[in-house]
Amino acid sequence: MKPFLIGITGGSGSGKTTFIRELRKAFTEQEVCILSQDDYYHPRDLQLTDEAGVKNFDLPRSIDKKSFREDVERLLAGEAVDRLEYTFNNEKANPKMLRFESAPIIIVEGIFVFHFKKIRKLLDLKVFLHAKENLKVIRRIKRDQIERNYPIEDVLYRYEKHVLPTFERYIEPYMEEADIVINNNSNFSASLEVLKGFIKMNLASKS
Repeated sequence: MKPFLIGITGGSGSGKTTFIRELRKAFTEQEVCILSQDDYYHPRDLQLTDEAGVKNFDLPRSIDKKSFREDVERLLAGEAVDRLEYTFNNEKANPKMLRFESAPIIIVEGIFVFHFKKIRKLLDLKVFLHAKENLKVIRRIKRDQIERNYPIEDVLYRYEKHVLPTFERYIEPYMEEADIVINNNSNFSASLEVLKGFIKMNLASKS
């Protein structure tokens, strides 16, 4: 039986990573496979440089969408996928080889999973996380300073010049196409329980 494919997207700082981390805790790897678009960035030297000389990682072209789509298709066909973890140019991080095994439920997440047409067409359920812009900025600052070792000035510049324009052009327009919109301004507990319940019912129907 073909796996059920769920796509989860939202702007940077909308809470996707935390939401998916909590969702991951509820299921085994034999039940749910989660594939992140973040592991498909092209190498730094292939990224577009803006007029200020800053690399822009917030464009659809930043992602190796062909490899991303092919790996999604492999998982849907029941095959396993090996992929080197992308560490966002953080010299303190050591990338690991990641292995993804196909499962009855496959979740693909990332800011462009709805924008990439060939991937969007494969999705059985589309989930969009949304949050107020000021909250997204705060979350982005915390994440990029702590996890990716970026200076505060760099984080704010990227948000204004790269992140926000990308959200408005490549992410927000697809919110109307989502099957579920989760407003994550304070917490997503109720929405998380709803999606967990849906997945459990889907798994039960496959057993």
